[in-house]
Amino acid sequence: MKKQNVSRRQFIGTGIIAAAGIALSSKSAFANSIFAGTKPNSKINGVQIGVITYSFRSMPGSIEQILQYCLDCNINAIELMGDAAEAYAGAPKYDSSADFGSRMATWRESTLMDSFVAIRKMYNDAGVTIYAWKPNALNAKNTDGEITYAFNAGKALGCSHVTVELPEDNVQTQRLGDLAEKNGMMVGYHAHTQATPTLWDVALAQSDHNGINLDIGHYCAGTSSSPIDFIRKNHKRILSMHLKDRKFHDGPNMPWGQGDTPIKDVLVLMKKEGYKFPATIEQEYKIPDGSDAVKEVKICREYAKQALS
Repeated sequence: MKKQNVSRRQFIGTGIIAAAGIALSSKSAFANSIFAGTKPNSKINGVQIGVITYSFRSMPGSIEQILQYCLDCNINAIELMGDAAEAYAGAPKYDSSADFGSRMATWRESTLMDSFVAIRKMYNDAGVTIYAWKPNALNAKNTDGEITYAFNAGKALGCSHVTVELPEDNVQTQRLGDLAEKNGMMVGYHAHTQATPTLWDVALAQSDHNGINLDIGHYCAGTSSSPIDFIRKNHKRILSMHLKDRKFHDGPNMPWGQGDTPIKDVLVLMKKEGYKFPATIEQEYKIPDGSDAVKEVKICREYAKQALS
């Protein structure tokens, strides 16, 4: 992703309305209200359409609010980023102090998984599956204990894999692959416009537990070409895939259908070939005046529905 109004780094650890301050009675009322309606369904003609938390970055972001956005958009699957879930679980609130990283590491290495199990139940009871988890705990600076925590939390949430930006250092992808194998988890590596048809080759060769979190918009912007051949070749190693529309030649994010990314062709390919990895809506273009993130994600979902009909 490229920076817009809010960068990914700023988004992680900031802008959270912490669930810790919500009374239990309020949580119960919230749960009763969301479970009362029809369950969401965004599996369209065999293709699972999901959404990533980042799509709602311009809106308040507690774990309950994110769930409500999914329900509002009629989406039943999500790639959940780490901040809201960790806030719900009682993580230290982000600050810029020099010792924040060590305090966060200590918390991660000692925290129990009960809160993550509770999040899974909350979402599943509402009809939403958490298929991927993206905590800020999988980098070279993080301890092995933090990485193990990330895998355990992912399993507690019900995920098939965690996602992380593809490291430039092959030592780190080997490390993550080894720890993922030890802990029974998969790692999906995400790339930006540095993507090439061979970018993931080393990581994939290092471990069967290393996989691809493909972003077709970034791939098109970086290679100025369609991702169709890449998907055909690597579909067995793709764990999940981000949907967005960008122009070729490192061009901007565009409303769906206005860029060069063949979103429709990719979805039709997934339907035809029966690919089971989820296709994740990532709303990253500028939100028009008078609209909001939920409304735009609904538009993206409808675009996907029309492509798969």
